[in-house]
Amino acid sequence: MARPLTETPDLGRLKRRAERHGRRRALLLVAPLFLFLLVAFVVPIGTMLYGAIADTEVAPVLHRTYAELARSGDAAVPGEPVFAALAHDLRDAKRNRSVGPAAKRLNVGMSGARSLIKRTARKLSKAEHEGPWRDAFATMDPRWTQPAIWAAIRDAGGPMTALFLLEAVDRTRDAAGAVVPVDPEQAIYLNIFGRTFWISLLVTLLALALGYPLAYFIASLPPRRAYFVLILVLLPFWTSLLVRTTAWIVLLQREGVVNDLALAMGLIDTPADLVFNRTGVLVAMTHILLPFMVLPLFSVMGSVPRSTIQAARSLGATAWTTFWRVYVPQTKAGIGAGCLLVFMLSIGYYITPALVGGPTDQLVSYFVALHTQQTLNWGLASALGAILLLSTLVLYWVFQRTVGVERLQLG
Repeated sequence: MARPLTETPDLGRLKRRAERHGRRRALLLVAPLFLFLLVAFVVPIGTMLYGAIADTEVAPVLHRTYAELARSGDAAVPGEPVFAALAHDLRDAKRNRSVGPAAKRLNVGMSGARSLIKRTARKLSKAEHEGPWRDAFATMDPRWTQPAIWAAIRDAGGPMTALFLLEAVDRTRDAAGAVVPVDPEQAIYLNIFGRTFWISLLVTLLALALGYPLAYFIASLPPRRAYFVLILVLLPFWTSLLVRTTAWIVLLQREGVVNDLALAMGLIDTPADLVFNRTGVLVAMTHILLPFMVLPLFSVMGSVPRSTIQAARSLGATAWTTFWRVYVPQTKAGIGAGCLLVFMLSIGYYITPALVGGPTDQLVSYFVALHTQQTLNWGLASALGAILLLSTLVLYWVFQRTVGVERLQLG
């Protein structure tokens, strides 16, 4: 017996339910990947970006002082109530052993503030003086009646600050709060960024000059031989980066293989300094990053139609004209991808410049490690990393505008 028409299932509703189940199953399949990206990529980068602007070390320690500063107005040197609140805060901080992190943070905004804060806290913990506090602080150290220390305290009130980002580009705030250049003797980071980009550019150009002929040679071979040579190009990936860098120190030192061969061939009269300088950095980094240039180039060159080359030659074009005006434009995507990849890897390199370079050859990554591991200035380290990340995003945007990721033929 046929079912009534009113009992016919709602096919549209069933279809939507099946699609929802399909989306849920697909989401469950990719959930581990999303979780991995969140834990290994998004969270660390977000923490670094937050660390570049976070400022939470001083406010919990000097909470009474900041409350009085908010009530006292914008005087360059505050009055007696603020000094009294500071005295109680420093006594409590000395008792709770929390004065160290706050003093270290204030020292970023004013040179000498760390010793000033710690010495004052130590004197206050031993004294039984109960006021007037302004005169007592001035007696302990005249700098307490100068605007510089109070500008540093106000700037460290948090919860966010631009101090670390300003320091990363050799800028600071004066007593009036205006952004000004730092002392020329302390301005180092813009030079370091310039050095980083210059070395990265040289490494990229060297890798392109060596990688393009090599990729062209591999692409012109029969498939079996081409993949064999490609394996040889990728062979360094099977060796530790530290081992490859150390090997270059052995090869390039004054008594190394390179100098011995040059002396034996009569190219030089005395051993040349090829390591612990800019030359060693360029040679070692170019060798290590060369495969990252060859791979995109080879992938694109393998897809270039040979018929276009034959057509150009049949129309009377010379070998050089055919190569430069027909073949090279078709490999533009590979050139852009390889240069972008090598340059982005170069600006973040640490081990190789640290081992084979001299004091004037260290990149930004060296100072990120320095402030993370030795000076413990994590805010400045995060600011330097944030600027590198911004540079990477700008480079990617430029690459997308000039080459276009949709034109990459990497398959």
